[in-house]
Amino acid sequence: MKKGKRPFGKILMTLMIVFFYLPILYMIIFSFNEGKSLTVFTGFSLRWYQHMLESRDMMEALYTTFSVALIATAVSTAAGTVAAIGLSRSRKIVRNVMEQVNNLPLMNPEIVTAIGFMLLFITFRVGKGYMTMLLAHIAFCTPYVMLSVMPKIRSMDPNIADAAMDLGATPWQALTKAIVPQITPGILSGALIAFTMSVDDFIISYFVTGGGVKNLSIMVYTMSKRINPSINAISTLVVVIITIALAVINLVPVLMAKRETREEIGKRRWVLPGALALCAVLAAVFLLRPEGGDSALPYAGETLYVYMPGEYIGEEVVPDFEARTGATVIMENFDSNEQMYIKVANGEAYDLLIPSDYMIQRLIEEDLLQPLDPSLLTCMDVLNEAVLNPPYDPENTYSVPYFWGTVGIVYDKTKVDLEELKEQGFDIFKNEKYYGDIYLYDSERDSFMMALKALGYSMNTENEEELNAAYDWLEECVQTMKPEIVTDEIIDNMAQGRKALGLIYSGDAAYVMSENENMGFYLPESGTNLWFDSMVIPANAENPELAHEFMNFISEYDIAYDNSSYVGYTSPNEEVAADLSGEGGEFEGIDAYVPRMGYEMDEVFVYNEDTRKIISNLWSKVKIAASNAS
Repeated sequence: MKKGKRPFGKILMTLMIVFFYLPILYMIIFSFNEGKSLTVFTGFSLRWYQHMLESRDMMEALYTTFSVALIATAVSTAAGTVAAIGLSRSRKIVRNVMEQVNNLPLMNPEIVTAIGFMLLFITFRVGKGYMTMLLAHIAFCTPYVMLSVMPKIRSMDPNIADAAMDLGATPWQALTKAIVPQITPGILSGALIAFTMSVDDFIISYFVTGGGVKNLSIMVYTMSKRINPSINAISTLVVVIITIALAVINLVPVLMAKRETREEIGKRRWVLPGALALCAVLAAVFLLRPEGGDSALPYAGETLYVYMPGEYIGEEVVPDFEARTGATVIMENFDSNEQMYIKVANGEAYDLLIPSDYMIQRLIEEDLLQPLDPSLLTCMDVLNEAVLNPPYDPENTYSVPYFWGTVGIVYDKTKVDLEELKEQGFDIFKNEKYYGDIYLYDSERDSFMMALKALGYSMNTENEEELNAAYDWLEECVQTMKPEIVTDEIIDNMAQGRKALGLIYSGDAAYVMSENENMGFYLPESGTNLWFDSMVIPANAENPELAHEFMNFISEYDIAYDNSSYVGYTSPNEEVAADLSGEGGEFEGIDAYVPRMGYEMDEVFVYNEDTRKIISNLWSKVKIAASNAS
């Protein structure tokens, strides 16, 4: 019987190893992909590693990750070890209470800890950045060290320290020569756990950082929102660094065993490997740390703090702006307009924001923006008239357009007939012919826009009956059609033709169509969302003059061209949009790049807090219905 079980055990172990390491292997392979796709390998190339090394943001994130991890590990290991030793000498009731207190952050949901740290720093008006991230990491790593050290202390003879001092040792010598050697395995285990937790942390880091300081987890999360294969390259680099460190720790003692006695190895087996591993990590971190910029330029020494959506700017825009002005651009990214609003409303200082239309309306109404200075703006004359004087800012008093577009239907022309689309519009998402073959976009605003337009209502309706009707439309859709509700993964998936159709932003559709000639884009005659993302300056901005300079810079032909061609969304610069969509342009023949203009059924979102709450609650119910249906 035992022999019969062994093959099954080996197979199970092999499957577990494959389960754990296949995704890593997949990531490493695609880090060498020539194309931009994250799922289809088109050829071998080192272009994404080159892009990674040239990206200051990625190198700064790498430096921040490992420098914070190493410092937090050293401090938390020392603090946790001393605290554990001190508790072992305390009264039982004190020791039991403190052990429970130590276990609390380990059992606490990480999001609760993160919010607690954030509120603490806000309450005491501590500027968030590198130091707040480091303090938070030290705080949440220390309990793990104590948890690892305490069992070793309990198993140790409690009289060792007293015996050492009876023999003439000082308290410090008793600690370092008698106690620490006995609990070294626990200390090393705690240090490794602390290091791993620090490198791996995302949620706490995300809530306690600021000033453009990002670690790798935040960087990767931001990059994953849109197609950026450099995410594979930088992740592979981290795997290589960690693998080298682990190899050094494990192989050096084996090699040393050939030259030293077992007693000598027992004394020093962790010192040299640990030191070599530490040196390897430090060398990688500091060699890859980005260098500073030129200081002999007009805005040398000044800093521009920008808050904008992730992966929403050309690769060379910021470096070119810094090269021209001498200023340093600190860029933070937000996932949603609502997240951006919370930070701005709470007084966090930025010089430039890039929110969407309805959120700009809210910021204006709440006096959170400052009017632009027309004497500092030279870019308005090059912008398309269609993007000027929008309903949320009629005179462009507060905003300069950044990108604009529509929301429509991306479809596979080999599966979906255009005449059928024209006939059904958004109702095609309820056509059972496409059961299980559609994407819905995980956006409450855009999903309800689709349903309201399909029913013939305004997407800005405040009528609760109409909103409930839209909810019924969406509920029926998710229950009968089994759609996949996604966000930006729709871009790569539709480029690979994985579904028949999906709801998508025009700029993303332009990329999809450029990658796959079988893809089309359709705007229903019932109307859709005409959206604008614009640059605005917060009321508490510290460098509004430099913000105006950035607005002018990014609207220039060359910069706007590079920016729009990289991101795929329509440039407000009229000449750029015409050249990119015209003969020989990157988006020639791709109608998704050029928004529909002057169509009376298209609307711009209007902010209404009461309606937003209703839609948010109803969308949550739609997603629950979708989960139940699947």
